[in-house]
Amino acid sequence: MRKYIIHRLIHLMPVLFGITFLTFALTYLSPGDPAELMLSATGITPSPELIQHVRAELGLNKPFLIQYLNWLTSVFGGDFGVSYKYSKPVLDLLLGALPATFKLAGMTILMTMIIALPLGILSAIHRNKLSDNIIRVISFLGISLPAPWIAIILMYIFALKLKLLPVMGNTNWTSIILPSSSMTILLSSRYIRQVRTYILEEISQDYVIGARARGIKYRAVLLKHVLRSTLVPIITQLGLSFGVLLGGAVIIETIFSWPGVGKLAIEAIFTRDYPLIQGYVVWMTIIYMLINMLVDISYYILDPRMRLEKGA
Repeated sequence: MRKYIIHRLIHLMPVLFGITFLTFALTYLSPGDPAELMLSATGITPSPELIQHVRAELGLNKPFLIQYLNWLTSVFGGDFGVSYKYSKPVLDLLLGALPATFKLAGMTILMTMIIALPLGILSAIHRNKLSDNIIRVISFLGISLPAPWIAIILMYIFALKLKLLPVMGNTNWTSIILPSSSMTILLSSRYIRQVRTYILEEISQDYVIGARARGIKYRAVLLKHVLRSTLVPIITQLGLSFGVLLGGAVIIETIFSWPGVGKLAIEAIFTRDYPLIQGYVVWMTIIYMLINMLVDISYYILDPRMRLEKGA
């Protein structure tokens, strides 16, 4: 196991370096002078002399590769720079916003599992029957609707009309219901169809047919063997979806003013807060890669066929 983890970490390092280089290069080529943007954000009217002085202090007059290496060295030391807009260390801003994003993503995944697993199994067991057709139609509609549109509809009904839930923010435990539901509807609709497909493929295998021929109850075969065999692809998809939610809930967080990293990233883009944008991309890359590695490790643990032989 240790060799496997080390092997995965070594393969992740070139990807991380590539992402950091592309991130820095894109911000370097973006319009606007970082020194002028930083001074303007503090309310100072930048003069040409002051801009040149700040550029010299920040090392912006140095060649591109030197700037990149200096920035990369600072990043490995935990220094992502200071936000132009907030005048605070980028790392502190990201660490302050990450818990809210993790909370939103975790709640979405939990609600997705509660909805998708039983409905997917029910749809597969009653294949081509009325219940299966109803579930498939509902899941098809859920996949077809964009999450932002769902968010606006839910906000209009449950917050503005019925006044049952708060419109935006993170004031109490009910604040997470609308944003997580907006993403759950789309995600669970997709997973219902995937779980159905996995179950149908598995129950057609020879070992299931053989177990049923030996008189083993269908429920026992389903719970002890079929579901266990489908755990690997389901966990894989859930892990990847969790990583996507961490970085891809930007629009939902903005709609509901959820204080997560997605909302922070949108604000950074609109204000051209380059240090915050760079820090966001690097952090999301690291988190996404770690989640992918954990998914691979779950393969190693759950499926003996995926385990590496000793010495490999």
